[in-house]
Parts: sequence; C-alpha cells; structure tokens
Amino acid sequence: MSKNPSPGRRKFLTASASVVGGLGVATAIAPFLSAWQPSKKALAAGSSVSVDVSKMQEGQLITVEWRSRPIWILRRNQEQLSTLSKVVELISDPNSDDSKQPSDAKNDYRSINPEFLVLEGICTHLGCVPLYRPNKDVELGADWEGGFFCPCHGSKFDLAGRVYKSVPAPTNLPIPPYKFVGENKILIGESKEA
Repeated sequence: MSKNPSPGRRKFLTASASVVGGLGVATAIAPFLSAWQPSKKALAAGSSVSVDVSKMQEGQLITVEWRSRPIWILRRNQEQLSTLSKVVELISDPNSDDSKQPSDAKNDYRSINPEFLVLEGICTHLGCVPLYRPNKDVELGADWEGGFFCPCHGSKFDLAGRVYKSVPAPTNLPIPPYKFVGENKILIGESKEA
C-alpha cells in the first residue's frame, strides 16, 4: 500500500469534507435565521383590516383594532359635517399641516369620503383614549360643537379629529392609511399611495 493517496482521491476527500462541513454550518445557522423572521402573530398584527360599513347608522362610531391600536370609524351626518366650518378659528392646525395622515385625506373633512372619518383613537398628548362626545355640551364650553374629549388632561378634538387651541395635545388625531374597496368596505392598513 502506498502512503500517499492519489491526487484524485485527495480532491474527492477535500470536496467531501467541504460538503459535510457546509451542511453542518447550514444546520447550525438555520435556527438563528428563522428566529429573525417575524412570528405569525406579528405578521397578523401588521396586516390590513377590512371593515364593512354598510350597516353603520349616521352618527355611529365603531372601533376596530389595527396594529394593536384602536381605530375609530365615524359615519358623520350632514349636521356633524356642517360643524367643521364653525370651529375653524378654534382649531390649532385646521389645515392638518403638522398631522399624520394620508395625502388623499388632507382636506377640510380629513377623510377620503366626507361621510366616513377614520382615526386612530389615541390622544396625541399622552396616549389616552378620548371619549366620543358628538353633541353640544355646556360642560365642554359654549363653543363645543361635538367631537372627541380626552378627560385625562382636557384635550379636545372636533368631529374631524382636529385639536383645539390651548389644550395639552400637540397635534390632530392621526389618520391611518386606508382606502375604500367598493362602496361599503374600508381597508385599514393600505392606501392608494402605497
């Protein structure tokens, strides 16, 4: 027997050792790579939410969850829409220049369709959940035409989610990305911009 293996055998042994070593490295790394992938729960939390609004009554507010946040959908009636122009002088950011919203909702109504308002139901001051107070209320001031009131620190928002002047909340209530699918469904989490 020869003590020196043939060059062909040496190449075969080197290639075999490389393949086995590569498989071992891949096997060892696989659990780490899979740990970097988002969980099914995280993927579901970030996905879009479809809401059928066909049965909503005028003036009705419903809450759905998207990305662990309460999302309000308000079906405004004509009287509620008419109050928006009455309070413009009292609003800190009436044109929503400093607020988070999709560009197709940057208008007087802060919505794609004036009838339906879609907002994140979290106060921009400290993250409290404001109350829906749709009617005139002397307790909230003679100029109160209806909207959202945060009882924690007194922030007030009109029926378009615009913040009043001289309250703790710095900006209007955020509007999440959304779009209409047909006439009766709102898809929260996707917009025409995306």
